[in-house]
Amino acid sequence: MIETVLRSEDLPVADRFAWWREMTSQTLTPTEIISDHADDFRACFRLLDLGAAQVSVLSYPSLRSRRTPALVRRSDPELYHLALTLRGRQSISRCRRDASVAVGDLLLYDSSHPSDASAFPDDDGGAVEGIVVNVPRTAILLPAAKVDRLLGAPLPGDSGMGALLSQFLIRLAPESDSCRPRDAIRLGGLTVDLITAFLAHHTDTEDGVPPESRHQTLMAGIHSFIERNLGEPQLSPGAVATAHHISVRYLHRLFQAQGVTVSAWIRQRRLEGCRRDLADLQLSDKPIGFLAARWGYVHASEFSRAFRRTYGIPPSTYRQEVLQGNSAPAADSGHPGGPGDLMPR
Repeated sequence: MIETVLRSEDLPVADRFAWWREMTSQTLTPTEIISDHADDFRACFRLLDLGAAQVSVLSYPSLRSRRTPALVRRSDPELYHLALTLRGRQSISRCRRDASVAVGDLLLYDSSHPSDASAFPDDDGGAVEGIVVNVPRTAILLPAAKVDRLLGAPLPGDSGMGALLSQFLIRLAPESDSCRPRDAIRLGGLTVDLITAFLAHHTDTEDGVPPESRHQTLMAGIHSFIERNLGEPQLSPGAVATAHHISVRYLHRLFQAQGVTVSAWIRQRRLEGCRRDLADLQLSDKPIGFLAARWGYVHASEFSRAFRRTYGIPPSTYRQEVLQGNSAPAADSGHPGGPGDLMPR
């Protein structure tokens, strides 16, 4: 994956604010920025280039940014921006519409219209944090007039398609370094598909979503559901199919394209969760049976057999070797473990 991480602390204090203005204008959209913290602007910027989409993870102090009519006339890359607020408070004014954006909200805006935005930290101080996705307007295959009605209006990111999209972006950001370069293009396509499905839901244009995008979105939802429910012993193909209003037979067909059964996928994800817990120093005082139960194993003996069959050694031996600093013989046996797992193989 093509990833760039930049921190203001790596620059002289006097250069930090100018760097931020230049960098955000180049990677997001040209804007005028002012801040009460211009004398010592402490910020961090992380850019994930996924081909079809660019994902920026931002942390910065309070500021105000303006996309003026002159800047729009001078340069318009014709992008949609979808922002997810993770920390702090934001407001935006565009086309005579004012909106306040809270933590967990998703906000759609674009480069083709003037806007005036402000960002402030929470009352306890700290930084403003968020994720912004850049997508070309032409990549969203929905009626532009209907999508544009959503511009500047906060949309819920804690339920339905909004929750699925938010969870995907939050999981993608910190785990991207575990992805292979070839995953970037697939993740970019999936990002566009999820955004398209999210916008289609809010514009009542689901029928306009291409079949491949609907398939990708369904699979992302299924994988996300499995991840959230791995600790439930009752998790099964039947439970997954019921939650997504599809038949078990169709669910098996979807996973057949990945070269794995539904049950095998659940088993792999549970074992990976257990393996991470066994290697976690902060959980070293917890019994192995306790860790196994966290991931849906009712019987510790069942977990031990499954772990040894998959990784070649008992979980107790694996834990001992990892915590003693030895190389883990089965630390990565090809099982899924990153955001790319949301993509069907």
